[in-house]
Amino acid sequence: MIISIHGDNERDMMLTRRHMTALVAAAVFAGANSPVVYAASGIMSAPDAMAAATRGEVVLVDIRTRGEWKQSGLAQPALAISMHEAGFVRNLAKALGGDRSRPLALICAVGGRSAHMQRILATAGFTNVIDVSEGMFGSSAGPGWLKRGLPVKDWTQD
Repeated sequence: MIISIHGDNERDMMLTRRHMTALVAAAVFAGANSPVVYAASGIMSAPDAMAAATRGEVVLVDIRTRGEWKQSGLAQPALAISMHEAGFVRNLAKALGGDRSRPLALICAVGGRSAHMQRILATAGFTNVIDVSEGMFGSSAGPGWLKRGLPVKDWTQD
């Protein structure tokens, strides 16, 4: 089991009783040999998302439009599943093997759409959705995937 708590200061890293309850529940339900990624704030930095996706601890999904993928490329380990296309929720569930509790990290351009979809997906039964809040281009949460020099891949239409 891997527990990852993210925050920029001591206050951000403090666990509330609610967070501790969620952490214990995740550990019990996941079992000793299952990876669990727990972002106390529901937010993950771009480098942490890269590392967790590379290790197979999260499924990283770029939810931007096809035009945006073509313009800037995709984060190297990300799946291209646009929130703007029909079947978005179904395609996400399929990417998670039907397991809506599996850790899912969403990235968009600057963190607005990923934060919005984090809330929407919670109502659709996804229980471990993490927002890569700095996005591809950066925001107040951080410089972004591209400015950090993290790897990208070209997107070509299927």
